[in-house]
Amino acid sequence: MKMMNQANNTENTDFAWKPLYKIGGIAASLMFALTLVQSFIFIAYPPPSTVIDYFTLFQKNQFLGLLDLDFLLIVINILLILIYLALYVALNRFNKSYTTVALVIGLVGTTLFFASREATFGMLTLSSQYTAATTDAQRATLLAAGQALLAIYNGTAFDLSYVLGGLVILIFSVVMLQSNIFNKAIAYVGIVMGILMLVPPTVGTIGLFLSLISLVPTLIWLIPIARKFFQLARA
Repeated sequence: MKMMNQANNTENTDFAWKPLYKIGGIAASLMFALTLVQSFIFIAYPPPSTVIDYFTLFQKNQFLGLLDLDFLLIVINILLILIYLALYVALNRFNKSYTTVALVIGLVGTTLFFASREATFGMLTLSSQYTAATTDAQRATLLAAGQALLAIYNGTAFDLSYVLGGLVILIFSVVMLQSNIFNKAIAYVGIVMGILMLVPPTVGTIGLFLSLISLVPTLIWLIPIARKFFQLARA
């Protein structure tokens, strides 16, 4: 009787999480599409390297300016929170300690990322103010403010959020190997992706190279993850 009650409780718990699995599947699918778009933007329209170039870009095309300052990555990180939650629920029964650590690290990492992206809309505001400025002193002040935003944009918070993101995927992928839910191939792809993300793109040429290479396992990983979430939602 006790075992039957436990089984019923497990089934009821799984049923309660079905909407989250569906949300996780949608989030993974959207992240796949947005990652492709962001990659195209980065290649076709490389981001400027100076504040004045950003101001000029915003005056020509505000939307492209936002894209070059990671607007889509902000959306992707919101989707990542949903994916982390769905992974936590799916894998928690196999290793409560690792999945809890991964979820906490993931939430901290995304919070740090949001904090580092103040420049995304801040540069848009400064660009408008720079255009309206009437004195050299005002322009110099706005350029200094823009430089400060770019320093935050490529600073410690971003680097830490990037590394923590890789660590989260690495931990969840290790737990996947212990589970009977996800295919082991998905887990190994996640491990490769997590290892590649342990070096942030701001660390010279090697960091940028590894971040670009990591896009390949990321896209490969998202497809079966989304499919599995949808399967769990229908199960």
